Amino acid sequence: MASYKNKKVITIGIVSELTGLTERKIRYYEERKLIFPDRSSGGTRKFSFHDIELLMDIAEKMEDGMQTFEIRKQAKRAETEFEAKNRMRRGQLNAAFNMRKG
Repeated sequence: MASYKNKKVITIGIVSELTGLTERKIRYYEERKLIFPDRSSGGTRKFSFHDIELLMDIAEKMEDGMQTFEIRKQAKRAETEFEAKNRMRRGQLNAAFNMRKG
């Protein structure tokens, strides 16, 4: 079952109200490949609560002087590290399971 935080159901207007970011700035972050909203059949952007948290993090980093390419690079590095940790955990679980099985 998917977490409610990941369901993309919030429109850009509501996201703007919740975050204090302008719709223009939110679209800019999307253009810079920092945020990836879904689109409805009519083309309306749909965001999740997780996206809102990410937007707040992006805005804070921008205020601190980071450039969008640095934020994107940092996000990619974090994603890679997360995936590596998950692979390691799966390997450990598989090894533990196989040891008990044999």
